[in-house]
Amino acid sequence: MNVPERILMGPGPSTVPSRILRAMASPTLGHLDPRYIEIMDHTCTMLRKVFQTENALTFPVSATGMAGMECVATNIMERGDEAIVCVNGVFGGRMVDVMERAGVTVHRVEVPWGETFPLEMLAEAIDKHPDAKALGIVHAETSTGALQSLDGLAELVHDSGMLLLVDAVTSLGGHTLKVDEWGIDAIYSGTQKCLSCPPGLSPVSFSPRALEVIEARKTKVQSWYFDVSMLKDYYKGSGKRAYHHTAPVNMIYALHEALLIVLEEGLEARVTRHQRLHRRLRAGLESMGIRYVPQYSLHTLNCIHIPDGADDAAVRAKLLDDYSIEIGAGLGPFAGKAWRIGLMGHSATQANVDLVLAALMDCLE
Repeated sequence: MNVPERILMGPGPSTVPSRILRAMASPTLGHLDPRYIEIMDHTCTMLRKVFQTENALTFPVSATGMAGMECVATNIMERGDEAIVCVNGVFGGRMVDVMERAGVTVHRVEVPWGETFPLEMLAEAIDKHPDAKALGIVHAETSTGALQSLDGLAELVHDSGMLLLVDAVTSLGGHTLKVDEWGIDAIYSGTQKCLSCPPGLSPVSFSPRALEVIEARKTKVQSWYFDVSMLKDYYKGSGKRAYHHTAPVNMIYALHEALLIVLEEGLEARVTRHQRLHRRLRAGLESMGIRYVPQYSLHTLNCIHIPDGADDAAVRAKLLDDYSIEIGAGLGPFAGKAWRIGLMGHSATQANVDLVLAALMDCLE
């Protein structure tokens, strides 16, 4: 196939270490093989550590990150339910779409792309829609590079009898994320971002409060494949595991190795590394006169305004052809107006930061 090697500095996937690729090449076992179950259970244990939760039902959904969104939405929500969903980019919009397809009445709370939601605004939405079953929000909006503060939100949500649902696709393993301490009831992520594992799995976690809601459902979950009432008997059963689907065995090997790498580095050290390299990149970009889009930027995904006079597609093509560097284009209203530079996991190195700055300077000249 002659696949080229790229320096992946776009919105995902990030560069996968050879150690993880070697793990993927291990012999394939049956998905009910006792040795495989042992590996899978250890993977779930490490996921709990990275999510910083004691939630028993924490596991990797056998599909990419958007499957995590669908798993959370279709299990928590039933047709006719109401939900508050915060929209400030592509993925808040997708959460609305997924819920509406499940027959949920969605109350959109919106701010302009690149901005985040003040707590007071969310409190007003909660007061306005007291019958909502859940509030959904994106912690790390990949389309705009905006980092949403979750401080104090769970208290508001729970006091109103709602559940807090969080998209952490671009923050897990790169930003501080404390599921239990922050009172998050259901959360999902992806393996291909800060975990530097190939795309193909979506880690999720459900709190005891969320499980009570799921177990009290009046109707079956819309999706058979994502039905937690069946999946839990495979991922957290004792003794003989209930067969549900053929798990992607070698992808679990990859995630197992990726989580080992995260925990070997240490969560705090890993977050600090992403923060330090974000600051180095930001200083270099701003010295070139390039401005950031969001006021509160992710460390892991840097969304910047394209300088006046620069040709969006030509610059990205030159980066790819001359330097083998991939960065991301803008989405939605930012198409042709913004670039997205990822600093995630194995791609977040000082060498990569300095290289992309030098390469961008060359391309812009």
